[in-house]
Amino acid sequence: MTFFGRMLWVIAFRSLLQHRVRTLILGAAIAGVTALLVTLTGAFVGIRTTLLLSATTLMSGHVNVAGFYKASASAGAPVVTNYKKLRAIIDREVPELDYVVQRGRGWAKLVSESSSQQAGIGGIDITNEPGFRQVVQVKEGSLDGLTKPNAMLIFEAQAKKLGVNVGDTMTIVAPTFRGTSNTVDVIVVAIAADIGMLSSWNTFMNDQGLRQLYQLNDESTGALQLYLKDLDQVKPVQERLRKVLAAEGFELMDPDPRPYFAKFDSVNRENWTGQKLDVTNWEEETSFVQWIVTALTALATIVIIVLMAIIGVGIMNVMWISIRERTREIGTLRAVGMQRDAVLAMFVAEGTLLGVMSTSVGGLLGVLGSLALTRARIALPPSWQFVFFSERLVISPTVFWVLTSVGFITVAITLISIIPSFLAARLKPITAMSHVG
Repeated sequence: MTFFGRMLWVIAFRSLLQHRVRTLILGAAIAGVTALLVTLTGAFVGIRTTLLLSATTLMSGHVNVAGFYKASASAGAPVVTNYKKLRAIIDREVPELDYVVQRGRGWAKLVSESSSQQAGIGGIDITNEPGFRQVVQVKEGSLDGLTKPNAMLIFEAQAKKLGVNVGDTMTIVAPTFRGTSNTVDVIVVAIAADIGMLSSWNTFMNDQGLRQLYQLNDESTGALQLYLKDLDQVKPVQERLRKVLAAEGFELMDPDPRPYFAKFDSVNRENWTGQKLDVTNWEEETSFVQWIVTALTALATIVIIVLMAIIGVGIMNVMWISIRERTREIGTLRAVGMQRDAVLAMFVAEGTLLGVMSTSVGGLLGVLGSLALTRARIALPPSWQFVFFSERLVISPTVFWVLTSVGFITVAITLISIIPSFLAARLKPITAMSHVG
């Protein structure tokens, strides 16, 4: 940086100090907008992170090898036959693998003494579910109880609706995949904390109990859920598995970015029988709730645009006042030889410096505030839990989004300052020096 360039920044900094009250008010507003933007982006990251944890615990792996079996052309069931052979292929072809679980899939009616509810049922082998124990928080009972035959886990809202406690018995009524109805009695061994929308219809029972309910053999399951060490490898692993399984002679369904339960109608309309596999990822299996993140992003964008417009008008007004107060100064600088580009650069430097200092403070406040709110473990109202996929407020600011927020607002402030700066540079020296007031 040249000597002249350094002097421009010194002049800009001294000008901000000279008008410190105005600088503090405007800087506080910019810092507040930055802190809000950091908090909002942290909330979105928190929602997405919680959605990922919830989805990959309750209903999906990072990558899933599932599918449908059709005994007749008009009746498909979410069943994978001969899954142990598939498991061997997965172990061989996916070095990115952390672990695999197999889950039964079903939809049934839960009947208690006082009420009933339709729910999705996952058949779970709790001894081979390390991720499940880390995410699902048991309020009553124990996850170890799921090792017993006909044991079931439900969530708090479901327990309240059904009027049951740990140790109570319920009856499950479900149509089997062969077209007949079957019932089985289950014992509630655990009641877990709600996990937003996704826990409102999901329940879990002992895997052998689910096999008994749907009359499945030990070679069949609902889905193989793959958990990877690196989430960036989800799409590559998904595409690789499609190619490998096709080469191994398995029939695959066409790619369809919808959850499995939304595919029943289309599968039942297709004229085929036997087994077809479906390789999906967690985003596809939770596409029905992705709109929440999209809607919140749109809402936050509108809020930030409005706030930026207000701050932009404030910055322009302050710089207009500053230019008016310094008209004679501008005229003197122009008279002693300062070019218009230099005058423009001086005022833009002032706006940029104000933006950098204010957004840096705002970014720091946003990070500290977000961490404090998360550590406070603030309980969310039931309606908010439904959207945030958690019973507690989780805000997760990341380095990328903090730097993006600070950079975006700084650039916006700099661009906004160009307009009054350009007009200041156009002042004629004789007019500026004769200005009074």
